[in-house]
Amino acid sequence: MLKLGEWRVFTGLLRPGGIVYSLGVGEDIEFDRALIEHYRMEIYAFDPTPNSVDWLSRRALPPGFHFHPWAVADRNGVLYLFPRRKRDGSLSSTMFTLVEDCEGRTDGVEVPARTLDTIVRELGHIRIDVLKMDIEGAEYGVLEGLLASTLRPSQLLVEFHHRHAGLDPSQTVAAVANLREAGYALVDISSTGREFTFLFRPDLGDV
Repeated sequence: MLKLGEWRVFTGLLRPGGIVYSLGVGEDIEFDRALIEHYRMEIYAFDPTPNSVDWLSRRALPPGFHFHPWAVADRNGVLYLFPRRKRDGSLSSTMFTLVEDCEGRTDGVEVPARTLDTIVRELGHIRIDVLKMDIEGAEYGVLEGLLASTLRPSQLLVEFHHRHAGLDPSQTVAAVANLREAGYALVDISSTGREFTFLFRPDLGDV
């Protein structure tokens, strides 16, 4: 098991040329760089937020890193994202969420959205080796869509955001139960209790 920040990846399933979908880039691609440099994997990164798009446009990106300014969601079309409210009540200038946690807010941004099925089809991929998502509350809908499809990434790395306003821990409990039922074994939870690693092993329980 390789530790990259709070993420854990099972190295036994990594392969040169393997496909990684990295949902939610923000201003940090160290996870992606590590998989490119040490395992020669191909990274497909997705983040529609203005700060992330601008930050990446000013960086020398490594070969094998492919960026698309799309939101990955449970439907195709457009989404409205809102600056995330911090614990002190102020609004983040870099983090956006689907959850509108203040009635009457007008500071949302409109972004293009695609489902995983649509993206896989458009990019011509047959399989995903690693699907990592840190998408500020949108993970619940994306996971539902994933399980409703035939797509089964070998590894799922998910940061759950039930701590955010408008979300609830019961959503995470249900998501984990649905993943287990679909054949995903829960193999790691980070020290923060937010980042979960699952392996697609229909014949294997949690380890």
